[in-house]
Amino acid sequence: MARLERLRAYPVKALDGIDLERAAVLDGGTIEHDREFALFDADGEVINGKRTARVHDLDTGFDPETAVLTVATPDGEHRRFDLENEPETATAWFSEWFDVDLSLERDRSLGFVDRRDMGPSVVSTATLRTVADWFDETTVDDVRRRLRTNIEIGGVEPFWEDQFVGADAPAFEIGGVRFEGVKPCARCIVPQRDPDTGEVTPDFRERFIRRREAAFPDWADADAFDHYYSLTILTRVLDHDCGETLCVDDPVEVVTN
Repeated sequence: MARLERLRAYPVKALDGIDLERAAVLDGGTIEHDREFALFDADGEVINGKRTARVHDLDTGFDPETAVLTVATPDGEHRRFDLENEPETATAWFSEWFDVDLSLERDRSLGFVDRRDMGPSVVSTATLRTVADWFDETTVDDVRRRLRTNIEIGGVEPFWEDQFVGADAPAFEIGGVRFEGVKPCARCIVPQRDPDTGEVTPDFRERFIRRREAAFPDWADADAFDHYYSLTILTRVLDHDCGETLCVDDPVEVVTN
C-alpha cells in the first residue's frame, strides 16, 4: 500500500536535513521547518550548494523544538548555536567559515525555498533505490542526501511521481491533503557531488541522463520534461489544505478529479 515513508526538512538552507515524524503544511504551502533559515550576503545572494561546495564540509543537526543548530567541522570543531535567541553568534561563525559577511534570516510562513510559488518536492523510495543502482558504491541514503527531497513515498513503483506532471495528470492525497504536480525538478550541480566530501562523482550527469532516459516510464508524459537530467517533482498544496498536518505512515491515494 502506498504510504508516506519519510518526511524531511532542511531547516537551514544548504545544510543537512532532519527527519520528521509529523509536520504541518505552512500557509505558504511548504513543509514546516523546511528552509526556515538562510544565510545571505550583503547583496542579498543566498549561500547554497550551487554557490559553494564548502557546505559539504559541515555536519549539522537541528532541534525543531528549540531551534538549536549543532555544527561539526572536518578538523573536529563542534559548535552549538541558538538560532532563536542568539542568531548573531551563528552569523559571525558562518561569516568566518564562508569568508563573506552574512546575515541569518528566518521565514516561518514559507521558508527560503528556491521556487517560492511551489510546495514540497516528492520522490518514491523505489526511485531512490533505482538511481542508487546506477552508480557503484552508492547507497539509497547517499542518493537521498544528494536530491534533498521533502516527501518520500513508499509502496509504489520506481518513478511513480512522474505521472503527476503533464497533460491530464492526476493529483494525489497524503492523509487527505491534496498535492498537485507542477513540474519536474531539473537538477543542478549538487546531486553530482558526494554529500560528505563535496567532490564531483566522475561522469555522474552523463550516466544519470543515459539511465534516466532508458528507464523513463512508458506511461509518463515525456513532453512535460525538458530534459532527462530531472528527478523528483515539485508540487502545490491547495490553499484549503494549508495548515493540515502530514504524518509518516499516512496513506497515499491517486485522485483524478
